[in-house]
Amino acid sequence: MTLPHVVVGVDGSLVSVRALDQAAEEAARRGIALRVVYAVPDRDEAGPVLASAVSRVRERHPDVPVDTRAVADGVVRTLARESADAVLTVVGPRGLGGLAGLVCGAVSSRLAAQAHGPLLVVRGECPHDDRRDVLLGLETDTDTEAALYALEEAELRGVRLRVLHSWTHHTNPELPSLVPAMSPGQQSRPRVAVESRTVQIAPAQALVEATRDAVVVVIGSHRPGNRHGGHLGPVARTLLHHSHCPVVVVPTGCR
Repeated sequence: MTLPHVVVGVDGSLVSVRALDQAAEEAARRGIALRVVYAVPDRDEAGPVLASAVSRVRERHPDVPVDTRAVADGVVRTLARESADAVLTVVGPRGLGGLAGLVCGAVSSRLAAQAHGPLLVVRGECPHDDRRDVLLGLETDTDTEAALYALEEAELRGVRLRVLHSWTHHTNPELPSLVPAMSPGQQSRPRVAVESRTVQIAPAQALVEATRDAVVVVIGSHRPGNRHGGHLGPVARTLLHHSHCPVVVVPTGCR
């Protein structure tokens, strides 16, 4: 698939069905295609799960082009590889790995540290298309990629962007520009209402509480030295386990 597309990982579980539904909505909202990926030891076993996924997507979103891919490889490696040319990769908060995956750490957490592009982890029970704000968790002034993604998401949904900026210094930092002066298309960008707030204490807990009123929360994953991999920061890890809404993790500082 060479068209712009959303990737979603499935395994036939109820959790992955939620991820499939969210991914199809994201593709429909953007007017792009959907790729459904099943990483499984034996590709011959993937047929029924992938066929069911395609049928579900076409029933709900008949205008979304959809294709499937069965891969005989590990889940994290497969989806990290698929994320390289995807607009967005979508997974559930757990599953896609059985008991071993749950014992060694959720696939979503490991993938969030390795994905080459934005990763959406489905969490929470609130409607996907209501008028709640997009929430941005801004940890440093270098979170440009995450800030731009959050701004574009708010534009796409036609809602407000709410920024929660955490800091631990003695002086109040300046909120970085959400649209750098040299960004292509800045002049034609629709205006988005932005509300910002700074917190000093327990930023992870403050951000989790703020997700109760958000349609999605965006956070950066810092990877210095052009490295695709490593460990997530404590705020991102907390969100992946406790957020009340879907979480988008955006690689930052790896290009």
